[in-house]
Amino acid sequence: MILPSVRDPRMVTIRRGGLLSDADHRLLALWAAECAAHVLHLFEAEQPLDARPRDAIYAARAWARGEMTMMKARARGGHAMGAARPLRGAARFAAYAAGQAACVGHVAEHDLGAAAYAIRAVRAASPSDVEAGRLERDWQRDQLHGRIRTLVLEDQARRDSICWSVFGD
Repeated sequence: MILPSVRDPRMVTIRRGGLLSDADHRLLALWAAECAAHVLHLFEAEQPLDARPRDAIYAARAWARGEMTMMKARARGGHAMGAARPLRGAARFAAYAAGQAACVGHVAEHDLGAAAYAIRAVRAASPSDVEAGRLERDWQRDQLHGRIRTLVLEDQARRDSICWSVFGD
């Protein structure tokens, strides 16, 4: 469960009564897509013929550019999560990261789902490397656009406990 029971109005779009601008919503989707793309190879190494996670990342980016509807992007996210279900370990988490990224257009808070699953994928791929998750988290933070950096970091601190505690030190 990566969604909070009480929503932060800064993560809810203006059209739904929150404070999140369309431009920042799109930046969140692009960041989530980058997080998922960074670990996609972990899925593709195990399932090279399954394009569903790659399609979901494409959908997240296409939605952010205004080239795909939210409903189509969200559907591709569901397909990526379907690719994840029968798997275990890094490949599963990488596919879930892609699925979450594609759903950011629907609910902005899925951005942390993409990031958290990507960190879990890296941890699963390198279980003996205690620094792997922290390095992935730091890489993700380096990808944040300045306009959304504070928002995401504050949201990570707020939701760390429901995101498997992957964002803390």
